[in-house]
Amino acid sequence: MKCHRDLLVWKDSIDLVEETYKLTNDFPKHELYGLTSQIRRAAISVPSNIAEGAAKNSKNEFKRYLYIALGSLLEVETQLIVAKRLEYISKTLDRQLTGIRRMILGLIKKL
Repeated sequence: MKCHRDLLVWKDSIDLVEETYKLTNDFPKHELYGLTSQIRRAAISVPSNIAEGAAKNSKNEFKRYLYIALGSLLEVETQLIVAKRLEYISKTLDRQLTGIRRMILGLIKKL
């Protein structure tokens, strides 16, 4: 297995973390411990779980962590939709989220 840093899905999910931090920077201050924190934690969970899974000794363990990463990714998607509906943001990073979701599912299939 390659190092997690060599995986395109990990690199793209790191980019997602950066984008979500930038996107949430201008959220209302009253959301700092609510939606802002929730989105950021879920986003960070994606590359973190990919990295942790890649370090495991078995393909099944790696798959399990990839599914956790996928769940976190879908949390980010949902939370960004809520933020858009509340008019905190005007975009939801759909293209980026879809690309990462496809890569995670492809890696799961490959394993």
